[in-house]
Amino acid sequence: MIDRAHDLPISKQAEALNISRGSVYYLPRPVSASDLGLMRRIDELHLEFPFAGSRMLQGLLTAEGSKVGRRHVKTLMRRMGIEALYRRPRTTKPEPGHTIYPYLLRDLASRGRTKCGQWTSPTSGWRAASSIWRWC
Repeated sequence: MIDRAHDLPISKQAEALNISRGSVYYLPRPVSASDLGLMRRIDELHLEFPFAGSRMLQGLLTAEGSKVGRRHVKTLMRRMGIEALYRRPRTTKPEPGHTIYPYLLRDLASRGRTKCGQWTSPTSGWRAASSIWRWC
């Protein structure tokens, strides 16, 4: 795509291809040897404890003698594509056998300023002694 030996400047080549010049000049940094060792050990621990997240893995690595922070463990896990496996909440799925009740106020039109099903006070002021539930 980009030919560095061409007579046309790199900026013009990038403009012709609709890519940014920064992506042309960017060279990714190689992963250090210590990070490769940590990533190898995190992978082994993940196979042994698939439910372990970054906090637990950081504790396991610290117990083995590696001095590494939780955020660095999380960064390495993200780079390797590793996630902790655990049961997630299923809040949007209905429970089997649970009855779904209809919404009774759907087709009810509201009158005036007071909306349907709103607490109103017969007296003025914010601290009223009694309140009334008003149905349109």
